Amino acid sequence: MYNILVCDDEREIVDAIEIYLTQEGFHVLKAYNGLEALQLLKENEVHLLILDLMMPELDGIHAIMKIREESSIPIIILSAKSQDTDKVLGLNLGADDYVAKPFNPLELLARVKSQIRRYTDFGSLRQETSEKIYRTGGLMINDDRKEVTVDGEPVKLTRIEYNILLFLVKNQGKVFSIEQIYEEIWKEEAYGADNTVTVHIRHIREKIEIDPKNPKYLKVIWGIGYKVEKI
Repeated sequence: MYNILVCDDEREIVDAIEIYLTQEGFHVLKAYNGLEALQLLKENEVHLLILDLMMPELDGIHAIMKIREESSIPIIILSAKSQDTDKVLGLNLGADDYVAKPFNPLELLARVKSQIRRYTDFGSLRQETSEKIYRTGGLMINDDRKEVTVDGEPVKLTRIEYNILLFLVKNQGKVFSIEQIYEEIWKEEAYGADNTVTVHIRHIREKIEIDPKNPKYLKVIWGIGYKVEKI
């Protein structure tokens, strides 16, 4: 059974989400501000977090910042703020997905299941006779160990960043559109995917490139998409 932590200062919303999630077999932990969420994360094994941005005591923005210092669990932002700027802000902070209020319960459940599936697949240990290693220039990905290095130096990526980079490195030299990248990584139709993919690409560049404005590995092909250069 997977533990889902739901954090929102509107108790009715937390209770409603709990009903939907428990019907699908999830165990729900409830918090009503960021401080309570952080405490529950310390005391319990949590597989996914759903939280609002605007909350008392400690808001969702600062809660995400603190969580990302120690954990890579999936985070879905649930907020009445539906503007693109707020969505980008949440992704910049390390959130994996964003659902705007009022939300469709079926959509939220689908996104929860999708994030849980990616999280467990990413974290699973695979017994292989040989390690899967992908290289281009000084960039190396050990897919068995889920490790990325550049010129021998380790690079820490989020799960989504790792999956995007792995996909492009496996297909180095090929150009993929934003829609193709989104559909490959998120496994759903790329509706309004521009900001989501662009933000993650920028984060990857900042971590693997010496000069992100003049990238060596992850390049944009204007008007078409992105590719990892074959070196």
